[in-house]
Amino acid sequence: MDNGNVTPGYDRGAVERWVASNIAALSPPFEWVKLEGGHSNLTYLLTDSNGEKAVIRRPPQGKLLPKAHDMKREHTIISGLGSTSVPVAVAMGLCEDESITGAVFYVMSQVPGRALYTAEDVDDWLSMEARANVGRSFVETLAALHRVDPNDIGLDRLARPDGYVGRQLRTWYGSWQASLEGADYDDARIHQLHDELVSSIPDQGPARVVHGDYGMHNCMIDQGGNVVAVLDWEIATLGDPLADFAYAMNGWSDPDDEIRISHEAATTAPGFSRRQELIDYYAELTGRDLQNLAFYRRFNYFKTACILHGVYARYRLGKKSAEGIDLDAMKDRLIGAIDLAAS
Repeated sequence: MDNGNVTPGYDRGAVERWVASNIAALSPPFEWVKLEGGHSNLTYLLTDSNGEKAVIRRPPQGKLLPKAHDMKREHTIISGLGSTSVPVAVAMGLCEDESITGAVFYVMSQVPGRALYTAEDVDDWLSMEARANVGRSFVETLAALHRVDPNDIGLDRLARPDGYVGRQLRTWYGSWQASLEGADYDDARIHQLHDELVSSIPDQGPARVVHGDYGMHNCMIDQGGNVVAVLDWEIATLGDPLADFAYAMNGWSDPDDEIRISHEAATTAPGFSRRQELIDYYAELTGRDLQNLAFYRRFNYFKTACILHGVYARYRLGKKSAEGIDLDAMKDRLIGAIDLAAS
């Protein structure tokens, strides 16, 4: 808890004055409590003088990549989705005046629940009965997102509506190549996988809003096992919903998977639906043809390997603090992702 007046990244007085003038539902001053996660964005739980709660987000301090940590984009997406059945926090206000606290920030409603990262998190939060509900709610939420026509909610200009998978392959293969020296690691299978995937991209249907990192770690889940809000929309874009679904299924570990990227994934705890049950349920809900799901799963394992490779390189180069980071385990994870993509 931050009981002092210093909150890294925020001029508390200026922010509270802005909120007082722009968000009628909140009454500063606030109690500020730092929230973990959120892709390193500076995220705090605010409790106002009447006990009302909200969440504030801004980018990390320091130099950022041009399109990284785009708070306006995230605010725009949850504002658009707020009129749909997709559970998101309420967008309460966006401040684009960087003179207030050094960056664009926004405020959204606080949704009670918990994001689940590990099996230990599950044991602390969900009964066995509730765990049985999570899979269906998880898939229903993603299916609801993929039913939304972006033209209907003002998100049709979020990105190009075509060529999503091809652009992703170019981006992440370029990332792998750019990180080779820093990582001091290459794998011939990545280059073969890239060529194979590029040559076999399926025909893609109408673009939909895709979350890009949909998983238990980005869902607020209540104690009944229901997804009550989806968080962290900053990398959402227009793309192929099957790529989004395949990513979610890659992250949904079954307890008896022979190869896992994470051995502590929340769904390795007992009581959860099996992955194939969720695949069948998504097909039932959406009517989508899943005959190319194996391609999309390989594509996502390839992408995950490239992402981990880049992060690993930045740690080794000292561009990110490696304190408390097991770099050997990270390298094992990226090799595991290549193993899964190549299998």
